[in-house]
Amino acid sequence: MPSHLLIGQTLSFTADPFALPPEEAARHQSRGAVLIENGRIAAIGEADALARAHPGAERVDHGEALISAGFIDAHVHYPQTAIIASWGKRLIDWLNSYTFPEEMRFGDADYAAAVASRYFDLVLAHGTTSVCSFCTIHPESVDAFFSEAQRRGLRVWGGKTCMDRNAPDALRDTAHTAHDQSLALLKRWHGVDRLSYAITPRFSPTSTPEQLEALGALWAAHPDCAMQTHLSEQREEVAWVAELFPQARDYLDTYERFGLVGPGALFGHAIHLTGRERARLRETGSALIHCPTSNTFIGSGLFDTAARKREGQIVGLATDTGGGSSFSMLRTMAAAYEIGQLTGTALHPAQLWWLATQGSARALRADHLIGNLAVGMEADLVVIDLASTPAIAQRAARAENFWEALFPTIMMGDDRAVREVWAGGKRVVAKAAGQ
Repeated sequence: MPSHLLIGQTLSFTADPFALPPEEAARHQSRGAVLIENGRIAAIGEADALARAHPGAERVDHGEALISAGFIDAHVHYPQTAIIASWGKRLIDWLNSYTFPEEMRFGDADYAAAVASRYFDLVLAHGTTSVCSFCTIHPESVDAFFSEAQRRGLRVWGGKTCMDRNAPDALRDTAHTAHDQSLALLKRWHGVDRLSYAITPRFSPTSTPEQLEALGALWAAHPDCAMQTHLSEQREEVAWVAELFPQARDYLDTYERFGLVGPGALFGHAIHLTGRERARLRETGSALIHCPTSNTFIGSGLFDTAARKREGQIVGLATDTGGGSSFSMLRTMAAAYEIGQLTGTALHPAQLWWLATQGSARALRADHLIGNLAVGMEADLVVIDLASTPAIAQRAARAENFWEALFPTIMMGDDRAVREVWAGGKRVVAKAAGQ
């Protein structure tokens, strides 16, 4: 495989920008370069020096465009691609009116494959190189997701969504089938190429204690897998969980008592948490996944990113397609900023970018592989035009520093800002200027 030298501005992180002053945690080079060899980052540094040191590398000069780690979307529902931006529902009504009818279609392997292909086309066009997705109850939906990701050389996580109550009959399994089908899919896909399995109870209201126990046992047997679910998204949901699990101390306890809390656990939303829940999530090394466009679109509430980070939580960022209203992690960063303002903290551009890259990678226990520009990391990269529209360009032109130049793209950028995408050292998206 030939080596490539990508030249442009570069942005990498040496620390968590919530733990140190953001400008100290991030490293920006105005004329930097990234050397890609054998699917990994072989060097990062000053452009002229790397060009002299590697004269045989194929050079791609992006001028003032920004080279970054690819975006990582830590909580999605790829089967909801076709129902994104559906009108007027809150969580339970959303599931019954839109989600469940659409998910019933994924027993058709051809339909699942078509949606998986469309989904990856969309997210790659927005610069997202890794996702962690709920599939449906159907093994066909998992096979479609992993097959398409494998074909494109992507690092992804996914799993069969398990439900044995409070769902249509056509979308229910049992404790036994949830365990056995998840195990079979895990054995088929986990660790193959860049694919990882995520054990996936949808959320406590759609799983009996027997099913949660079975999935807890499966995770205990395969702790290198992720475990993804939902937690405390809406107040009505929290009240419903209390009715369904009267012996539980709180919502988190419905997972905790079955071994579904700990490193590798990914809890989507996690807005309305008690003090005990926050303490246990931090103590166990579980991750909270912030889904800002979904939280506003469905009316769930405001996740306080700054407060959760101050108390030591692991926090990732996600679109929550299709409850989330965009496939774009740029739009998701913008929504996280807006929610941060409403909760009392204006998040720094470095903090937003970190959440969408290294923060999500850390939540997925993959920050040693993806999410940063560093030697040895897998070469999943995005090249961002920081003047992609007239509105962005005129604001960026007035910037007095790099962060002022980057912030308009965070707030107003979309797929037009994405110039190139690399996955595993291969260029998978390349756009002409203006596309």
